[in-house]
Amino acid sequence: PDLRVVLVALRAGGRLEEHRAAGRISVQTLAGHVRLHAAGTEVDLPTGRLVSLEREVPHAVEALEESAFLLTIAWRGEHADATA
Repeated sequence: PDLRVVLVALRAGGRLEEHRAAGRISVQTLAGHVRLHAAGTEVDLPTGRLVSLEREVPHAVEALEESAFLLTIAWRGEHADATA
């Protein structure tokens, strides 16, 4: 209930428009090359690169070439330590 792993494939030029995630995320490119736009910056993610973002950070993803990436979303568990 507190972790989701999603495989996303995009054709060259494909985009995920700006959105927010309720949990912390990581994006790791498995094939191709994507660019992540977040907090006024751009992060290039060629194959093998990984970036993580805090929860609720607005971000968008674009595929610079045919690409696949692994999106991981982690939420605080219902019984998480309040100091975590």
